[in-house]
Amino acid sequence: MCCFTKPVGFVGGTCIFARPSSDGSQYLAYSMSFKAEEDLAMILPIPVKQPAGEKDLTFIDLKGYPDFFKDMDQGFPIPPPPSATGTLRSHSLAAAAARLEVQQVGDFEASFVPTVSDFSRLDERFRLPEGTWKDLPDYKTYGFAVFKLKSNANPTRVHPMAFSFPRRDPHVLFFPTVHIHDGAVHPTAHFDHALYAQPTDEAHPDVISWRESSGHPAGFMKVKETKGIVLADQHCYKKEMRGNFSNEDTLLKVFP
Repeated sequence: MCCFTKPVGFVGGTCIFARPSSDGSQYLAYSMSFKAEEDLAMILPIPVKQPAGEKDLTFIDLKGYPDFFKDMDQGFPIPPPPSATGTLRSHSLAAAAARLEVQQVGDFEASFVPTVSDFSRLDERFRLPEGTWKDLPDYKTYGFAVFKLKSNANPTRVHPMAFSFPRRDPHVLFFPTVHIHDGAVHPTAHFDHALYAQPTDEAHPDVISWRESSGHPAGFMKVKETKGIVLADQHCYKKEMRGNFSNEDTLLKVFP
C-alpha cells in the first residue's frame, strides 16, 4: 500500500523490489516520482510478524545508490520467449506513550509504527485522516513504515526507500501496491508500477505476468551498493502493472 497523508499532484514510475532472507525476513526497496504542494508522509503498511515492536523493522540507507532501479532494469533488455514452466504465483492506550523514534535514512526522516494504535505516537502531520484504517480492516494487524517527504513544485524522483522486516508468511513476498493518494480508499486505482522479485531458490515465476532477468545482478548492478538487499548470483524477475487495476496489494507465493 502506498498511502500519502496529504493530497499529491502526481505519482508515477513506482518501482518495488522484494527478496526473502534466510532468517525469515523480507527486504523491500521502493521508489517513485511525486509532486506535492506541502510536506507530507508516505506510509507503507507491512505484514510484519506479530507481536511487533518498534525495533522490528530495520531501515536501510540507499541514498548512495539512486540508480538502484535503473540498473535493475538493465537485467530485462527484451521479454524472453514464453515458457511452460511456472512455480511461483502472484495474487494479486498509546496516547500517553513515548513518541516513536525518528531516524534519518538518506534524504528521509523515517519511523516504524508497530500497530495502528501507535499512530497516536507519531507527529500529527504524518498521519492519515482519523478513521481511514476503519475502512481497511485487513491492515489492523500490520506495522507501518513511514517516510517523511518534502514538498516539491515539479515531479521529483526519490532515491529508494528500503528496509527489512520479519515477514508473517515465509512463503509470500509482499509488494505494497494499494493506493491512498487523496485520503480515501477507492476500489480501483491507476497503476504505473514495475515490480521486481529475487526468490532465492531459482524457481520460475508465472510466465503470464513475470519475466526472468537475462543474467545475475552481478552483471548489471552495483551489488555491494545495495547493502545486502540484492544477491549477486540469483536471477531476478519483473512484472509491470500499467493501467487500472483492483486497488489491492500484490503477493507473490514462493515455493521451495
